[in-house]
Amino acid sequence: MRYANRLIAGWVLTTLVVAAGCVTAPPTEQGAGTGGGANKTGPVRIGFSMDTLKEERWQRDKELFEAHAKELGAQVFTEVANGDDSQQVNQADNLLTRGIDVLVVVPHNGEIAASIVNKAKAAGVPVISYDRLIKNSDVDLYVSHQVEKIGEMQAQYALDKVPKGNYVLIGGAPTDNNALLLRVGQKRILDPAVARGDIKIVADPMARDWLPVEALKHTENALTQNSNNVQAIVSSNDGTAGGAIQALESQRLVGKVVVTGQDADLAACQRVVEGRQSMTIYKPIKPLAYSAVENAVKLARGEKPATSTTVNNGKIDVPAILEEPISVDANNMATTVIKDGFWKTEDVYKNVPRDKWPK
Repeated sequence: MRYANRLIAGWVLTTLVVAAGCVTAPPTEQGAGTGGGANKTGPVRIGFSMDTLKEERWQRDKELFEAHAKELGAQVFTEVANGDDSQQVNQADNLLTRGIDVLVVVPHNGEIAASIVNKAKAAGVPVISYDRLIKNSDVDLYVSHQVEKIGEMQAQYALDKVPKGNYVLIGGAPTDNNALLLRVGQKRILDPAVARGDIKIVADPMARDWLPVEALKHTENALTQNSNNVQAIVSSNDGTAGGAIQALESQRLVGKVVVTGQDADLAACQRVVEGRQSMTIYKPIKPLAYSAVENAVKLARGEKPATSTTVNNGKIDVPAILEEPISVDANNMATTVIKDGFWKTEDVYKNVPRDKWPK
């Protein structure tokens, strides 16, 4: 009887062990954190690693990205690094441990962010490089605007307004690949005019982290070194344009010097219609954010995004979706930025007499 009892007990224990081995532990929902695929079930979990929210445009990116993900039934886990490379790397690690299916990265430093891609790929998680290109890595998709073209548009606008004279170029963060691409586009347009002797580039600094205070300092130095003899400032975004205009104000040169920008920030749009900033580049954020979300879901489910071009990141030709930018000045503000609902008329023209508002 004791022997029989031992046999029964052993049989029960063996059955329990085998049964336990068939149970899947549920640290994350089924299909999460495996890099997606056709067998992915449940909501797609998207990690969104952002460099900063300091500029208005990035706040809008975040809002649109998260809202569209919700519409598609996806979950978004957003981390913001506040311009800190180490923090962004650590935050990306945290997102990967939370079982995301796809990672979308706005890199602070396109070179350093390659380590984020490497870790994601090791975990089987596809990566989308958002707005800024991550260098030297196996990025699955690059979603951005036509960055070099933006630089060309800024330079061409300045050249059309001021075909002769002294130019100052204020670049963005040297750690941001977009800043370098903008400069390529700007120089492509300006170099022939320099060669003809029509214009002279008297200063071409880069502004650390796109900080307006950096642009202020660089513009002040350029004005001092050239006895205020500057006719155009090709600023790479609206933040640096704001810093440049602050320097011009102290010399009573606002409105007399052409100043370009990018992003259609509210403050910049106000400066444009007031005649203090010459132009900005409007990059419709909604198509960019929506495309990133929709393709993140595709990648998580093992589907291939539809692309028509590639951008080389130093290691591979990354499949890319590049949205079209729009040049905006006082003449077409109403038919672009305002018509699209990006900003309201009463906000853009708040400092302009009512009789000068667009009809």
